[in-house]
Amino acid sequence: MFGRSRLERLAARLRIHDIPLRIMLWDGKHFDLGESVKVIVRVVSPVGLRHMALPSLDSLGSAYVEGLIDVEGELADVFDVAARLAWHAVRPVGRFGRIARGVRHTRRIDAEAIAYHYDVSNDFYRLWLDENMIYSCAYFKRREDSLEQAQIQKLDHILRKIRVQPGQRLLDIGCGWGALILRAAEKFGARATGITLSRNQYELARERIDAAGLADRCEVLLADYRDMKGRFDRITSVGMFEHVGLKNLRAYFAKVRDLLADGGIVLNHGITSTDPDSGGVAWGGGSFIQRYVFPHGELPHIGLMLKEMSVAGLEIFDVENLRRHYALTLGHWVRRYERAAERIRAMLDERRFRIWRIYLAGCAYAFAHAWTSIHQVLAVRADHPETDRLPLTRDYMYEKTSEA
Repeated sequence: MFGRSRLERLAARLRIHDIPLRIMLWDGKHFDLGESVKVIVRVVSPVGLRHMALPSLDSLGSAYVEGLIDVEGELADVFDVAARLAWHAVRPVGRFGRIARGVRHTRRIDAEAIAYHYDVSNDFYRLWLDENMIYSCAYFKRREDSLEQAQIQKLDHILRKIRVQPGQRLLDIGCGWGALILRAAEKFGARATGITLSRNQYELARERIDAAGLADRCEVLLADYRDMKGRFDRITSVGMFEHVGLKNLRAYFAKVRDLLADGGIVLNHGITSTDPDSGGVAWGGGSFIQRYVFPHGELPHIGLMLKEMSVAGLEIFDVENLRRHYALTLGHWVRRYERAAERIRAMLDERRFRIWRIYLAGCAYAFAHAWTSIHQVLAVRADHPETDRLPLTRDYMYEKTSEA
């Protein structure tokens, strides 16, 4: 059998690397790739052999999702073993492989992609996010901070950076379930508008705004950023520009510039590639992410991001790398997901349960090992270079803000 013989040769070759893995076949035969065993991969049928015989991280992830293999062990150990196995076995391009260039982005395609990922169900996200349901990188002042505390610190860190003032108009592009606009309106006195393409997010955000009694200065719209009009004193975008598409980055930032009032400030918070040679198309999970998690998602390198912002007419004032913060955030999400596993399984089919399980754990590993990064970039309109909109130093970002 092609797969079995190839797997036998691969196992013999990889033993010198002492990978703590046991591969168990459906007939009871097994292969140990190290002196100790921390992870067991059970190949449930001959179909799974090809994935194990050519073990890229994409193929291993697909085999797990499709039920061709089962995995036993701590998730951190599972990804360490998988990364070592893939590296020594096939030495993939980059770290996880690359995705095809030239993804199309239209209003319909983007709306469908957002619905696929975000409209699983609000109850699903409640099981493993913080109480405010913030699905983006938190901001930890100490590693011991709770997830709830770190997420509020992230909101305040962003709102301090952009120096939002009472009465100013703020637009949050990709507002999720509304946590940032609610915070901006309630604690900073802003007139906040959030937009999303997810109907589930839109409906819950509206409920939260009404429940908080903030409908007079806080609203959420089911809208595409390309269709927005008007001018805003402050603009934020958190975890959204990954869906824009590399070819659309310049147009996206130009739209942001056009929506930004003279003297306004914008902050873009998004995941970036750490591979400068990828041309901006390296995802943390290659084709696995494209196929199972984020259809049409693309990550630019920070260099490309800054270039496109500048060409679009924005002047960069500050860049902050939050990679370690996202590793900590994802660690919280993974633990919460595991604790809620039985309830999640009752809510999703097994295939989707496995997609999210491996996706969250894989992202935690990728951020911890600098395979993927995330940056907050603060900018202003380049055609209105007033000098008083931002202080001369970063000190203001860490001062306690007088809230409305």
